[in-house]
Amino acid sequence: MFSAMRYEPGVLHLVDQRILPNTETWLACNTLEKVAAAIEDMVVRGAPAIGCTAAFGILVDAIEFSREADSTWESYEARFTKVCMRLSRTRPTAVNLFYAIDSFKELVKKIPKETSFEEVVKKFEFLAVSLHDGDIATCKAIGDHGAGMQKEGKLRVLTHCNTGSLATAGYGTALGVIRSLYKQDKLEIVYVDETRPYLQGARLTAFELEQEGIPYKLITDSVAAWLMQKSEVDWVVVGADRIASNGDTANKIGTYSLAVNCNHHKIKFFVAAPLTTFDLQIKSGEEIPVEERSEDEVKNWGGRLIAPQNAEVYNPSFDVTPSDLITAIITEKGVISSPYLENIAAKF
Repeated sequence: MFSAMRYEPGVLHLVDQRILPNTETWLACNTLEKVAAAIEDMVVRGAPAIGCTAAFGILVDAIEFSREADSTWESYEARFTKVCMRLSRTRPTAVNLFYAIDSFKELVKKIPKETSFEEVVKKFEFLAVSLHDGDIATCKAIGDHGAGMQKEGKLRVLTHCNTGSLATAGYGTALGVIRSLYKQDKLEIVYVDETRPYLQGARLTAFELEQEGIPYKLITDSVAAWLMQKSEVDWVVVGADRIASNGDTANKIGTYSLAVNCNHHKIKFFVAAPLTTFDLQIKSGEEIPVEERSEDEVKNWGGRLIAPQNAEVYNPSFDVTPSDLITAIITEKGVISSPYLENIAAKF
């Protein structure tokens, strides 16, 4: 299983996902700013992976501070606040980012001021590693719950964007379900949306599936509805970047149109996500902030201009799918179905 990150004391190594699958380059991030820039610039992407990266970013900064002569816990507290603020600005839609930051804030509340900074760093490292390892276990549980819904026969599954080991600490959410289906001999083929404009499906999901020998076909985003009309799709399984308390789900742009098409063609539409992706503080998808990215992602590809230089571009990175279009949400604690408001609350 290809992993997107590895940590060694003081340095977080991230594979540069912007240039996969043709080139495998690892970037060494030994400062907070390098970690934050890696999240912003899409070196690392995928809500769970972003959360794990942010956790290691806080740890990396603490280790850097520990090398200073006056490194005490009391002198670091103000800096810690700024570290959290810097990371929170990197990708505002991915709620796992804030879960990781909040986990560190809760830890900090329990650290006495007289604690040695060496001990603080140890506590930070334990938490960061725990979040990383916990995400892998969570993804495997999501995969098993998802595959368990298919009792017999093989499925033709369509997925969008990248939700595998590259988008998480390992194994994956929606792609984790696909991995588990394949292991249990319940999968016929995966249709992979290329996922414009950043082509995470073409570059990353296809790369992961090929690495593991899972049968797939790469399609343009606009082919999905035609496949559904031809009765070539049994399930659509996607990930999520934030899920509201009523089940409305923010995910990579293009997800909403898949849900609408599934509803029209009577095809099951599943969201696979850990409980850390739920934001119970918001009532519906209308409150989810949707990140807009640079127009260059649409107008340029491979260093070449592919549109008029003066073309105006609208480039939202996500859209929001209303819960009434979602068949069920697959989590590490089981499958949640409608009525979502009550059943999501019950999981917490």
